[in-house]
Amino acid sequence: MSVFTRSQAEREAALLPELAELTAHHRANSAGYERILASLGFAPDAAFATIADLPWLPVRMFKTHDLKSIPDAEVFKTLTSSGTTGAGASRIYLDKEAAGAQTKQLGATLQEVLGGERLPMLMVDTIGIIKNRRSFSARGAGVLGMANFGRKHTYVLDENDKPDVEAVRKFLAEYGDKPFLIFGFTFMVWQYLYEVAREHKLDLSNGILIHSGGWKKLIDRAVDNSEFRRRFKEDTGLTRIHNYYGMIEQIGTVFLEGPSGNSLYCPDFADVVIRDPETWEEQPVGKPGVIEVVSTLPRSYPGHVLLTEDLGVCNGIDDGDWPGKHFSVLGRLPKAEARGCSDTFQGAAA
Repeated sequence: MSVFTRSQAEREAALLPELAELTAHHRANSAGYERILASLGFAPDAAFATIADLPWLPVRMFKTHDLKSIPDAEVFKTLTSSGTTGAGASRIYLDKEAAGAQTKQLGATLQEVLGGERLPMLMVDTIGIIKNRRSFSARGAGVLGMANFGRKHTYVLDENDKPDVEAVRKFLAEYGDKPFLIFGFTFMVWQYLYEVAREHKLDLSNGILIHSGGWKKLIDRAVDNSEFRRRFKEDTGLTRIHNYYGMIEQIGTVFLEGPSGNSLYCPDFADVVIRDPETWEEQPVGKPGVIEVVSTLPRSYPGHVLLTEDLGVCNGIDDGDWPGKHFSVLGRLPKAEARGCSDTFQGAAA
């Protein structure tokens, strides 16, 4: 069943009461979250007219504060982000129910483009990334999480991080005549799959590529999203390409690129708000601002309304491949601005 069905009006009507209930739930079960909302002047009986009226937390709060809405004894899994920004790692606490819900909803979201069966899978990474659990990274967690959606996994890189062209050829000879899944982080997909496939004239036309991660290294090579898609199509035959946007602080919720490219869509249980970095008001379509991500999934920790450290723009509402808002990520906020977003909150949660 599709999770890309709700128009923006339907989404607002369905999600607002759920999100308001979640805000009250987290307030009642997380002392830290209660202190934050009280210090910002949100009364316990505050009413919210729109999703954009809900109180948000800066995503970096999870790097500096332990925020959870479950007793310690019920913590089933603790996730940590890579912490590459120098502010430490985010800690996200899940109970069994939350862990099950995030896996289920991620599956439902990806099923939109993968269909119902598990496909043979090319992993654009090395098996070493999931072998060394001591230094288990966000990248390793991403690879392991996505592995659940495929079968007959073949790794594009050998143990020395070099492209294993023979392994890819063998995979394509066996499975390449029917749909197969490809997963990797954007820069690695370009460097280790596109460039190798082009050089060795490999046919990827039956592939479905799911990819994510920073574009910075590719922008340095003058490859943006349109160019990425164009070159894959022309040189390898691959046309079913879906970038996605998501973060560990809202685990299980991913914003998926539609079939025609260049816009990310919200699943039915999520939404996005683009905010003016000066006034924090919601920006109109076409006007860039700071991305706020909203999801009804986080119940074990108060991560349901998060202000990210990314800039984005809403490209349209109910006028794209799927209903609802669709948007693009334009890049990271400058560090000073990102810190400014959360300054208001630091005293509140102390």
